[in-house]
Amino acid sequence: MLICMMMWRKGIVESLGRAWGQAQECQVRFRDDDNDVTGRALAYIPLVGEPQVGDEVLVSLATVSKKLGTGGYGMIVANNSHLPADSVEEMGHIVKARYTPLQYMTLGVDEQDSPHHGVLENADSIDGMPVLVADLHSSLVPALAGLRASKPDARVVYVMTDGAALPLWFSRSVAELREAGWLAGSITAGQAFGGDYEAVNIHTALLAARHVCKADAVIVSQGPGNLGTGTRWGFSGTQVGDAINAVNVLGGTPIALLRMSQGDKRERHYGLSHHSVTALTRVALSPALCPVPVFDDDDELSRRVDADVRELLDKHLEGLFACERLTRCDVSTSGLTDVLRSAPFGMSTMGRSLDEDALAFLAAAVAGVTLSDHCQ
Repeated sequence: MLICMMMWRKGIVESLGRAWGQAQECQVRFRDDDNDVTGRALAYIPLVGEPQVGDEVLVSLATVSKKLGTGGYGMIVANNSHLPADSVEEMGHIVKARYTPLQYMTLGVDEQDSPHHGVLENADSIDGMPVLVADLHSSLVPALAGLRASKPDARVVYVMTDGAALPLWFSRSVAELREAGWLAGSITAGQAFGGDYEAVNIHTALLAARHVCKADAVIVSQGPGNLGTGTRWGFSGTQVGDAINAVNVLGGTPIALLRMSQGDKRERHYGLSHHSVTALTRVALSPALCPVPVFDDDDELSRRVDADVRELLDKHLEGLFACERLTRCDVSTSGLTDVLRSAPFGMSTMGRSLDEDALAFLAAAVAGVTLSDHCQ
């Protein structure tokens, strides 16, 4: 049985809100059940043009009606008042979000018309480059903070897979990190789009990071809005295992960021998430380094991880490292409170702050420390 849900409304842009990268937030007034309703909507400028106050727009509201967590935005599908300008001069033949009404045609970094095609045509190795693979997009900022504590000048490239948000433009974090110089570039792989470079898959994204962007290190994760169904296999983070395999195939050094939490009270995510266990022991068929926080009780955030969580985490890790492909790397949390609190960006994961889920951020930060240790 086919069950789907579309909910489109015509509306008028009443005001413009925050803007970041290629995303523009709007307040849109539209009719709903014979009432005037005003709500937030997001326009991706390369897809629908730059909205102006008074424009008539078509907005998709299905995810808003379901109260899904990421962003709470309606999405502007089309601007009936101002069509976006054609950009055929820069257009390649790579199509992303293929065969949908908003399919996006772009120039792939590895396609024949790309100036980088010659570099990538026969590229087959990333030369031992360390690659940190994370489940959640929210791990990006604390992992970079951990790395920059000792390697502030490292060239780090972010590779976004297509497990969650497809447009990288949705991520305020990436826009802020690029502006601050914490990221040297971004690459969107598979059906994801909107990075500084577009790649056909995770393999060409990693090769481009190394040979085009000249990266010292890479962080790979899905975008905002990961999907989970509460089943053993029904979650988008299985891509972690696929990425680990790709890094090994290309001769890199894979580092797995272990998803941990003391704030998520769901049993499957409390302590060490089953997402990490499944992806690393069942999907990944090749080795990975796995950084584990060693709590220093002189560190403020470490003290927030109570004894019960630590005991449970030890049991989870014992099971994880029964898999001989995985190498445990113990990393002290000493000083990481200062590192995380001094980062000039907001941090949250699944709606929880640094103080509400210290374990999640410490796990990401020690992974960043390990990534810095392996930078060439």
